[in-house]
Amino acid sequence: MARSSEPIFNVPPVVLGLSVAMALVHGMRAFLDKTSDLLALLWFAFIPARYDETVAVTVKFPGGLGADIWTFVTHAFLHADIMHLVGNLVWFLAFGSAVAWRFGAARFLAFFAATTAAGAAVFLVMHWGELIPVIGASGAISGMMAAACRFVFAEGGPLGLFGRNDPEAYKIPAVSLTSALKNKQVVTFLAIWFLFNLIFGISSLSSGFTDATVAWEAHVGGFLAGLLLFRFFDPVPRTMSGVPLAPTGEEEDH
Repeated sequence: MARSSEPIFNVPPVVLGLSVAMALVHGMRAFLDKTSDLLALLWFAFIPARYDETVAVTVKFPGGLGADIWTFVTHAFLHADIMHLVGNLVWFLAFGSAVAWRFGAARFLAFFAATTAAGAAVFLVMHWGELIPVIGASGAISGMMAAACRFVFAEGGPLGLFGRNDPEAYKIPAVSLTSALKNKQVVTFLAIWFLFNLIFGISSLSSGFTDATVAWEAHVGGFLAGLLLFRFFDPVPRTMSGVPLAPTGEEEDH
């Protein structure tokens, strides 16, 4: 069934569902007192100190092994304030929708989890043992941006020089990572994105445990994961000179 050309009706159900979940979580936190909200952070925010045995001796984190695992993803549903939430949702609706129309719901959810976890992992390496709760869906959104670069700027893609806004525009064969990085539109987009994160990294400060941080390291981790993992999730075969190649999950990439 063809989708409406109106952008408001072009949001895939899986993206809409995740967006609503983020909004509901933020809304519920507004009704919590400070102690209860801190407990919610301890259960669901990503905290590097969880994984440092020397810290865990003095600080008891709830959830045990389960929380050690699920917080790699659940932190994406927590946001610092309404502006943080709205800003993330705008980017998520824009880039997440393009990727979701291409991947389908199941692959999209797996990709969302993978890029979110990758962002948390990079932050963990950079801030091992620190009592800084990381929150927000920026890692996943950065991954969506990276994935979108592989097809939205390509010829016939929704943002290409001769872009289209129809269902097939999201199903065009992806270009290789090497080819994508030769595209001036992609390079410009990446330059702006990395500059934004550089500024973000220089200006962002955290003054204590309750000041949950929006981490630029998680942005970079999610973005790199999106670039490198795209081919394993992409269900659209690539073509060369009109001859279909193997699905991107089975091909060599550069």
